[in-house]
Amino acid sequence: MTDQLADRHWGVEFPAQPTRLAAVRARLDSWLATSGLTEDDRYDLLIAVNEAASNAVEHAYPPGEDGVVHIEADARPDGSVRVVVADYGTWRVPPAALTTRGRGLLLMHENVDDVLIDRQPTGTTVTLRMTPGRTARGTYTSAPREPVVVTEREGWVEVVVQGDVPAQFAPAVRRRILAAARGGTVPVVVDLRALGSRAEGLIRSLRPVAEAAAAAGNRVVVRAPEDDHARRALVAAGVDRVVDVVPHHP
Repeated sequence: MTDQLADRHWGVEFPAQPTRLAAVRARLDSWLATSGLTEDDRYDLLIAVNEAASNAVEHAYPPGEDGVVHIEADARPDGSVRVVVADYGTWRVPPAALTTRGRGLLLMHENVDDVLIDRQPTGTTVTLRMTPGRTARGTYTSAPREPVVVTEREGWVEVVVQGDVPAQFAPAVRRRILAAARGGTVPVVVDLRALGSRAEGLIRSLRPVAEAAAAAGNRVVVRAPEDDHARRALVAAGVDRVVDVVPHHP
């Protein structure tokens, strides 16, 4: 395992073995300390990178098959840091069941600003981006009231939205849904019949939820009455292109 070092770049390739992860984390953390990120941001980014690397080690290669994991990190001119975790196997998605599996995807989405997962027959690439001074932290404070009711069904999650969901509610709503959906690995159905007149927070939370679900091979289903303000808000924001909007008849 050899580090590839430059002022604004760090990279390493190592055998896909769990025992190698601690050393990789330590080396990446040493480089991140020079990137300008705060200690808290470095901690959150390391959690996300560790989850991506752990998934590659655990899921990319069949038992007994040798494999490697490649990690590259770049410090960008805008102060952000991008980390790419890649393998050359076939990443097996955790089953859509209400278990503790799938928490890795949740942690990645909760701890960094952007997560992009690209699965190909030749391997999987996970791209993580951290922006310094971001307001979205890994741990959110609760909303003043609970704007959604989340119920875990048999193999899927039902989300019923109640009343207004202003913009400041978006982080709490996003976290609530992703936690119940195991980071997107469990199918989600969102019911908008009781949505109030304010929907900014819901719109902002649905897109990352849909992206997390897509990364796990799922689609979010949104039930909304036809010719209703909720459906119009989804269309106006373009969210209807990343979720499946279906009619909800009284």
